Amino acid sequence: MSATAPPKTALPDPRRWKALVFIAIAQLMVVLDGTIVNIALPSAQTDLGISDGNRQWVITAYALAFGGLLLFGGRIADLWGRRRTFIVGLVGFAAASALGGIAASTGMLLGARALQGIFGALLAPSALSLLAVMFTDAKERAKAFGIFGAIAGGGGAVGLILGGVLTEYMNWRWTFFVNIPFAAVAAAGAVLVISEPVGSRNRSPLDIPGVLLSSIGLGTLVYAFTRAESHGWTAGSTLGLFLAAVVLLASFVLVESRVKAPLLPLRVIAERNRAGIYLSLGLAIIAMFGMFLFLTYYLQIVKDFSPVMTGLAFLPMIAGMITGSTQIGARLMTRVPARLLMGPGFLTAGVGMLLLTQIEVGSSYVGLILPAQILLGLGMGTAFMPAMSLATYGVQPRDAGVASAMVNTSQQVGGAIGTALLNTIAASATTAYVGSHAAGSGGLEQLKMQAVVHGYATAIWWAVGILALASTIAFTFITVGHGDSTVVAANDKDADTDADEVPIPVLVH
Repeated sequence: MSATAPPKTALPDPRRWKALVFIAIAQLMVVLDGTIVNIALPSAQTDLGISDGNRQWVITAYALAFGGLLLFGGRIADLWGRRRTFIVGLVGFAAASALGGIAASTGMLLGARALQGIFGALLAPSALSLLAVMFTDAKERAKAFGIFGAIAGGGGAVGLILGGVLTEYMNWRWTFFVNIPFAAVAAAGAVLVISEPVGSRNRSPLDIPGVLLSSIGLGTLVYAFTRAESHGWTAGSTLGLFLAAVVLLASFVLVESRVKAPLLPLRVIAERNRAGIYLSLGLAIIAMFGMFLFLTYYLQIVKDFSPVMTGLAFLPMIAGMITGSTQIGARLMTRVPARLLMGPGFLTAGVGMLLLTQIEVGSSYVGLILPAQILLGLGMGTAFMPAMSLATYGVQPRDAGVASAMVNTSQQVGGAIGTALLNTIAASATTAYVGSHAAGSGGLEQLKMQAVVHGYATAIWWAVGILALASTIAFTFITVGHGDSTVVAANDKDADTDADEVPIPVLVH
């Protein structure tokens, strides 16, 4: 295929909309699992006798496996086929969830969480890349990715609600068992209705050095951020981990620039639109995950909400995300440039975050938190939709899996950074507040609450700045015009085609 030849057109898959239902179910399962266990963790710790030192590993084991293996999972999807990888990921995730649900010891639970991360790393990129190769019409693609973007953005909040309900009214083990019916339905649907274009696989040999360097490097980076939260940013072990991660990832880039069949072709991240997507999305996730953490703590500790009430309190944000993604982003995607959705979307979310900087011990949910959540949801939903859609902008179908994996990698690393960085800022601000107000009146308990809320507000100010940076990157890097949603090239039957010769997307109206 020459650089000037238009992409070949193929008839759209007649079962693509049915396939979207099952892909969305799988995506919801993966995303909500990132938060559903958080609410159940105190109960699980008591039941299994998990020590305070090992408690964080219930979260970290999943994050390390998932974040470290995402690029590998995306490459496997390109090699095996997305449908097969999708089904294997679902079955494995369900089995790992069952193991977690029946866990009788700390080791068994941690092993189950690591297995969930491994199979999640297969499932997440294959789900997104299936959408990329199945929906080729601009308007249909916008609708499909609007739904997918809403789930990707709001799934974490759904996890808080579901985790609260299951933990309070049933048992913490059901936060694992609930994945089994999700996976069963999605796998059955995948067998019956999901297909992918012929000739879209990348059968090049697997880049083993790239797999090892990326997996260990990303895993080390995620662990460095989680360790910084508990041991401090200047601790020798923390700095050593960050240094090791930089060396490993720099070595990975060097290897990828020289091998014939790289795990992550550098062309995937060198294109300015995709680079803008990955950077801005990762930054937005930093801000959003920090907000989830602080608002959950604020509602439960300061306002004394139950787990279920805390989860329900996030419903307005979920509604905002769904509205922003499906009614704003999807409707405008083919009419205005993507940067005019992503940039203003992140700014709108930033205004919502700005409202939260005014939070105090006695703040009203209806007067402050509710409008802030609506703005956050609308902004994030509007921005996430084009971000998910353009993640595979201009790639050959054989690179769709690894391009999709980069989206999940930016989200996972962003989540780890957000939790560690903003929590550290909040803790430092809380300590400083106590030191400067210790002589004040109001009692020790009141001082403690005021200090904690001050810490949250300080960290949220940082989140506002991070969202402003994400908006700036979206405005600056992303140049795709309206209608450029048909961005995955036609079937790449010539495996030896120069991969840098990417067909220019055709405007479809």
